[in-house]
Amino acid sequence: ALHRDLTALTPRELEVLTLMGHGRSNAEIAAHLTLSEATVKTHAARIFAKLTLRDRAQAVVLAYETGLITPGDH
Repeated sequence: ALHRDLTALTPRELEVLTLMGHGRSNAEIAAHLTLSEATVKTHAARIFAKLTLRDRAQAVVLAYETGLITPGDH
């Protein structure tokens, strides 16, 4: 079962998860948040670990299931 408590995430990790949910690549997230791509990868790895996710696909599903993003959000 997925851990759905997003309160475990830092504000920056929530931003990264939101952008992942919108289908942004690591490079796009890095440019949007003015971070290095390596930093985005670190945030993604921490998100996956904290929320017991295997990959980005699960992260996107979780972002929708928790209401972090909704269809039509930009």
